[in-house]
Amino acid sequence: MKYIIPIVALLMAMLAGCQPAANEEGQLPESLEEKRTLLKEKRSELSKLTQEVEQLEKAIAVQDPTMVANKRKLVTTAPVERTNFEHFVEIQASVAADDYINVTSEVAGRILNLTVEEGDNVRKGQLIAELDLEQLDKQMAELEKSLELATTVFERQKRLWDQNIGSEIQYLEAKNSKERLEKSMETLEFQMTKSKVYAPVSGVVEEVYLKSGELASPGMPIVQLLNPNRLKAVADVPESYLRAVKRGEQVKVAFPALDEEQMATITMIGRTIDPSNRTFDVEARISASSSLIKPNLLATMFIKDKEAEDVVTIPLEMVQQEVGGKDYVYILEDGKSGALARKVYVKTGDAYDGQIVIKSGLEGGEVLIMDGARGLANNEPVEVKQEG
Repeated sequence: MKYIIPIVALLMAMLAGCQPAANEEGQLPESLEEKRTLLKEKRSELSKLTQEVEQLEKAIAVQDPTMVANKRKLVTTAPVERTNFEHFVEIQASVAADDYINVTSEVAGRILNLTVEEGDNVRKGQLIAELDLEQLDKQMAELEKSLELATTVFERQKRLWDQNIGSEIQYLEAKNSKERLEKSMETLEFQMTKSKVYAPVSGVVEEVYLKSGELASPGMPIVQLLNPNRLKAVADVPESYLRAVKRGEQVKVAFPALDEEQMATITMIGRTIDPSNRTFDVEARISASSSLIKPNLLATMFIKDKEAEDVVTIPLEMVQQEVGGKDYVYILEDGKSGALARKVYVKTGDAYDGQIVIKSGLEGGEVLIMDGARGLANNEPVEVKQEG
């Protein structure tokens, strides 16, 4: 107890020294330079006081070993290992489809029969709808009558022309009229073969736009088809990652709404930069492993932009920082009277997924203090908690 009182008094003095110093009028210095100078002085005083506290603790440990044994803090440890480190950048993406097309009719007509509904699976070439082409039938009847007359006129003009009767222009006009009507009939016959609409690709009926009895026109969609087996993740990647993205590389794609993720292959990299947001397009082929993966579903694309081999990595939360900005960790060492926590200053690098690279300070093979590291002092006696 007699050793604790001086330490408490010293800590109180240290806390008092950390309070902003006032001038004769009880106010802080006005100029920025004076405040910076004062802050530097207080940090120096704090460092000296911390060293004095550590020296007193060491002196107490020498003179009163029983007190040290009683105040050992329980900690857990883990070995410091050298591993390969990878850093990924997370880019928001969305799901799109390659075969996402509208099924339309090539001719106008009323829908007599619609053979599919939303959600139906269809195969390529399957009948989608049948159209009523009564108007084309009437046009065909008119053309047949016109062609009948044109044929009669042509045959008579030809007989007269063979007998050198009449003008050549009359013969040519009759011939042209007959041939033009024959071509018109061929076109109309071709259009009449379009009374049935077939699926151009295999897929699922995503949406039905027209129903039986409604009028279909060329270019107007009847149904919309989606091929769920040809999906892709599309992302706008900042131009700063141009070197990190390569065609054919594997990326991880996650779907937050489904709590699913999968590996995908980059199939396309945009050749231009969008001047409005300084990004370029990246597409990655994904598999429809779940029927819930649909176009426009939000996704996250993880692109590897950095990697390092055989480096020291530790949990990010184990790195602590002093008032002056220096990073440090505690490692376990053997002391004369038992295990000690030694403070080691480290220089950190990139961090990802809870791990951070240690550039200097640790070489691997050390024993890192995990639980209980917060609040330790340099060379403070500790006890490793036994598992179980």
